Amino acid sequence: MAALIKYNSYIDETSKGGHNLQTAVFKLALTNTAPLASNTVWDATVAPPPATANGYPLGGNTLATTSAVTTGAIFKLVLVDTVFTATAGGIGPFRYAILYNSTQGNKLIGAYDYGSSISLANTETFTTDFDAVNGVLTIA
Repeated sequence: MAALIKYNSYIDETSKGGHNLQTAVFKLALTNTAPLASNTVWDATVAPPPATANGYPLGGNTLATTSAVTTGAIFKLVLVDTVFTATAGGIGPFRYAILYNSTQGNKLIGAYDYGSSISLANTETFTTDFDAVNGVLTIA
C-alpha cells in the first residue's frame, strides 16, 4: 500500500489537542485531485470525489477502528481495511485516498497516492489495506 502523507494541519491540530484519535470517526474519501499539504479540512470542492453513486458513498467510506491505544509511550492507531465496490456505472477515476476525521469538522489527517488514476468497473473493488501491525500512524 502507498505510504500515508500527513497534512501540515494534522500535525498542527494534534499538537493543539484538535483531534481525539481514540474516539474519532474516520473516513476515507477518493479523489483524482492532488492534495496540498496546506489543506486543512476535507472538502468536496477542493478535492472532488467520484459521484455519490455506483457504490461510492457520500464523503467516502466510514472506517472502523481496531485500536487506538498508548503502550510504552507510543500511541498507535489501527484501522480496519476498507473496500469500495463499484456497481453499474463504476467509480472513478481517482488516484488519492484522503483520510480525515469526520467528528472534528472533517479535519485532514493524510493522503495516500496510488501513483496513477484508477477506475472501477461494475463489481470491481478497491481495498485500502491499512497496516494492522504498525498502524496507520503512531505518535511517540
